[in-house]
Order: sequence, then structure tokens, then C-alpha cells
Amino acid sequence: MVAESDWKKFRQLYFVALERFSARILDECQTVCRDDARTAHERYGDLFGLIRDRNKLMAMIFDDPRRSEAHLSLMLMVRHGLVTENELSRFTLELQDSARDE
Repeated sequence: MVAESDWKKFRQLYFVALERFSARILDECQTVCRDDARTAHERYGDLFGLIRDRNKLMAMIFDDPRRSEAHLSLMLMVRHGLVTENELSRFTLELQDSARDE
């Protein structure tokens, strides 16, 4: 379980990272939708698959924001580029190392 101070920081960062991930997904969706080299039906299939895959990943990262799971969620956020080094540096060294999977 993470320290109380880390938990408070995590709860703030959680919403920032969720917003970043959501924006990334929307950007990816726009890219798929604008691909005029593919038919509308192909783009629809691509979009459906993209949303399905990203929804699974979003659930893995964000659907269990408990203190006992914060280290795992933070590690996944770091792995998927949702946390800056500056943001990560605010946590204890122990949690930083855990999040970097070191």
C-alpha cells in the first residue's frame, strides 16, 4: 500500500492522466475517421476495434483507483506515457521506482 502522502498526490494525478488518455483516444479516433484511403466501412471497423482496445486498456489503468492498487495504476500510467517526469518526481522514491518498474 502506498503512503498517505503519495495517495493524495495519486488522486490528483489520476484525473489528469485520465483526461490525457481520453484526449489521446479521441485524437486516434479522428485520425481513423479522416483516413480517406479507406472506405467508410473499413474506417468504421477500425474505429470500433480501436475503441474496444482502448476501453480495455482504460479499464486496466483507471477502473480500480484504490489505495492498495495505486502503485500498479501509476506504473501503467507511466508505461503508457500519461505521466510526466516532473509529476512522477513528486512521489516518494520508493513509489517512483515501483512505477518505473525498476
